[in-house]
Amino acid sequence: MKLVKAIIRPNKLEEVKDALTKVGISGMTVTEVRGHGRQKGHKAVYRGTEYSVTLLPKIMVELVIPDNILEDTIKTLIETARTGEIGDGRVFVLPIEQGYNIRTGERDVS
Repeated sequence: MKLVKAIIRPNKLEEVKDALTKVGISGMTVTEVRGHGRQKGHKAVYRGTEYSVTLLPKIMVELVIPDNILEDTIKTLIETARTGEIGDGRVFVLPIEQGYNIRTGERDVS
């Protein structure tokens, strides 16, 4: 099993959720986060005063998936979340050793 963490633009969330559902992924955790990468934020004007916004709002989507659908999942995430502009986001993949269902106590099979 793998943990896939995708940091995407907030306006891409619904499109990404729909695309993941179409490839058979039903469970995910979505968190509102803030951060920056190469773009280092942007300048904004509030009441005539310019200020720097260094931490931009993003969405982090987390998925625990079996190894056999990893490549399709990553391909779907990247194709759906991409705008072609700086700030589109990142995808990280981490190994998961074990997972358990709290209600039943069953161990997930990988």
